[in-house]
Amino acid sequence: MKTFCGRANPTTGALDWVEESEEYDYHQEIARSCYADMLHDKDRNEKYYQGIRAAVSRVKARGERVVVLDIGTGTGLLSMMAVTAGADYCYAIEVFKPMAQAATCIVERNGFSDKIKVINKHSTEVTVGPDGDMQERANILVTELFDTELIGEGALPSYEHAHMHLVQADCEAVPHRATVYAQLVESDMLWKWSQLQPIEVDGNKLLPPPAVVKCAGAPSVCDIQLSQVPPESFTPLGPICTMFRVDFSKPVSSAAQSYTAQFKAQTSGRAQVVLSWWDIDMDPDGNIVCTMAPSWNYSDPHTYPWRDHWMQSVYFLPAEENVSEGEELNLIVSHDDYSLWYSLTEQNDVKVAPFRPCCTCQAHLVWTRPRFGELNDEQRTESYVNALRSILKPDSVCLSVSDGSLLPIFAHLLGSKKVRSFISCSQVLHTNSLKHGVQLLGIRPEQLSLADLEGNQISVLMGEPYFSTSLLPWHSLFFWYCRTAVAQLLHPSATILPRAATLYIIAVEFQVNYLFWIIRSLDYRESLEAEPHPLWEYPCRALTKPRPVLTFDFTQCVPEQPVNRHCHGVALWMEYQLTEDITVSMGLTKPVREEGACEWNPHRKQGVFFFRSVRETSGDGREDLSYNLTFDPHTGDIKMNFSVTEP
Repeated sequence: MKTFCGRANPTTGALDWVEESEEYDYHQEIARSCYADMLHDKDRNEKYYQGIRAAVSRVKARGERVVVLDIGTGTGLLSMMAVTAGADYCYAIEVFKPMAQAATCIVERNGFSDKIKVINKHSTEVTVGPDGDMQERANILVTELFDTELIGEGALPSYEHAHMHLVQADCEAVPHRATVYAQLVESDMLWKWSQLQPIEVDGNKLLPPPAVVKCAGAPSVCDIQLSQVPPESFTPLGPICTMFRVDFSKPVSSAAQSYTAQFKAQTSGRAQVVLSWWDIDMDPDGNIVCTMAPSWNYSDPHTYPWRDHWMQSVYFLPAEENVSEGEELNLIVSHDDYSLWYSLTEQNDVKVAPFRPCCTCQAHLVWTRPRFGELNDEQRTESYVNALRSILKPDSVCLSVSDGSLLPIFAHLLGSKKVRSFISCSQVLHTNSLKHGVQLLGIRPEQLSLADLEGNQISVLMGEPYFSTSLLPWHSLFFWYCRTAVAQLLHPSATILPRAATLYIIAVEFQVNYLFWIIRSLDYRESLEAEPHPLWEYPCRALTKPRPVLTFDFTQCVPEQPVNRHCHGVALWMEYQLTEDITVSMGLTKPVREEGACEWNPHRKQGVFFFRSVRETSGDGREDLSYNLTFDPHTGDIKMNFSVTEP
């Protein structure tokens, strides 16, 4: 069977689907999923085992034979817990074939093959009976079908089918119930991830398109580590509300429903964002609770069990609304079989959105939420405007190379009369009556000709650089390839903005081992590559000082030969030199503090290279970082190897 895997291609700016050989090992994909984090989530595992053991005891107390159904068994861990707790037999269902094969191997190696049957099917295809996959219906239902949004992995339809066809009427479920919580807040920081804000450019106010302002946004959940969002960056407008509960021991419906929480506004402000999370009671009495609440909701934040496979959710209201202290409000949550969405009304006006909101302006489909935040970053905008102001002239012939960039509009507002862009920003142009100020090109850079430029050579080539397919920091080097593609059209004295980029590295120690768990047991090609992670969500401290390792000179074309760097001296990021004096960082936004604390750019992902084993270091910044990096101009990728040594 052929396997296709997506790979970002920095030389074309596209996401290529690469055909792997038949020997391709899925285990590397499995290890890079959330399985490692789940297996190392001590709080989750202890609570599940306590709940399973209690359920087995309750069934045995009724004098019944204990038959367990484990839907979405993954590695088989919960099934093995059930047998260890005294279950007589367990049916472990796993639809993903490589994972089912792994579970079979794990069950066998741990000596449970005689009591656990791994079934490689979707639970809705499992049959019960003498000739079926299950000989009998189960009286204990164990599942871990939850995502950050609780129901996003199809938990409701799976439970609904299981109660109808696979378990007994009086079955025990672990977990027993789930409760969803929400809090209405005002947060400029988070709201900037949803809507394009007005932007000041040289005395001109660039307004967002009305279609974007009125749009409900992308329907997908925004899952982040709320524990890393400082409490001072949002203002609670109401209490933490219990929105709804699901009892998994009783028949479950996947039909669309809505629930309302009524409360009085605690303070006046702008209702913009709903913060949401859930917890699960493993037993009917609610004595065994596993909660996803953020750390700042704990009486002692140090007891917070950091996890990455379950985080918290941020929901953006369709439009911000002013509320007054003491005003009676309805916070409404609705769900279908896979998604949640929130709305807000006054208490005497209960209106429920019957359908899941969707993007109608297209901008939320083109720009990710971090991209909205980046476009709304005033300091970043100021850097670009100042850089453009220093190089632009009224007769400049400008070409912009970036996805969904506002730079061509900035250039026009700063006085350039001839501005062209490959990627459309037509809505913003139309809203601000600037549609004649920027010419939009419907071609790729390599197709550009002098005729498209009306016979004028390019005097200013600009980019952020940002491309929607970029995952790792150096994937935005597609800008360099675009610059090379139009080299013959550049004026001899043309200005390139940014003029260069530098790849930086820094050795870090994560406060939690999640990122290391993913890689530790791997010995595959991918384990020698960096991975994209938004490091602002992952607490870490610096072990070394930031160090520049590769510089890419955009004033020159992409070289023919690989660029190597060897020296002695791991997070990786790019800093772009817009001009000689102005630099924009996609990684660290401030110098590393004395104790090693790092502040990361929240709008871009950084690269993380993982060491094969845990290293004991002094952590005082005296360690040296050895590295070997090679930039391959033919693939646009960077191969690397690192080590940390004591001085």
